[in-house]
Amino acid sequence: MIGRPKLVLASGSPRRLSLINQAGIEPDALQPADIDEMPLKGELPRACANRLARAKAEAALSAVRLDDELRGAFIIAADTVVAVGRRILPKAELLDEAGQCLRLLSGRNHRVHTGICMVTPKETFRQRLVETRVRFKRLTEDDIEAYLASGEWRGKAGGYAAQGLAGSFIVKMVGSYSNVVGLPLYETVSLLSGEGFPVHYGWLNT
Repeated sequence: MIGRPKLVLASGSPRRLSLINQAGIEPDALQPADIDEMPLKGELPRACANRLARAKAEAALSAVRLDDELRGAFIIAADTVVAVGRRILPKAELLDEAGQCLRLLSGRNHRVHTGICMVTPKETFRQRLVETRVRFKRLTEDDIEAYLASGEWRGKAGGYAAQGLAGSFIVKMVGSYSNVVGLPLYETVSLLSGEGFPVHYGWLNT
């Protein structure tokens, strides 16, 4: 561990942690950002994902600067937005919200945008935006009611989790699967390795 730069994941999401772990990377700390994630009036999905990822990275950087153990660490922040056309779907917290999302997504194409923002030890910001197109099957009322009863939708952008039961709703996906789950791995690892973070360090012990 001596000499290895530290990494902070600016998220409390178990999905993002398990994804970055899947790439053989273990963050030294989790620093969830407490920011307002509501889209701005008239804000387009891509712009929203980029803005929120940057805001999370800046919030994490403010905390990291105050921590002697973590100062100078790499920071990775991300925000995922699900959209039908220009319409951004909420991170569903209420049953009605989730039901509305599922009925809107039924039988249609939608897009999942994830903005990634990395802060380097020199406090340089690097950003990427990843987009995946997803098509849902036509959902029956039974499908919707059963999924709502599962509770799996809670807190998920667009009211569903592709890595769970709703994976059976997906007819087609064009682009990154890990993006739909919440952290595009290829782009995240590329950002880190491009700035000299030893992304293969943990592979030796797997």
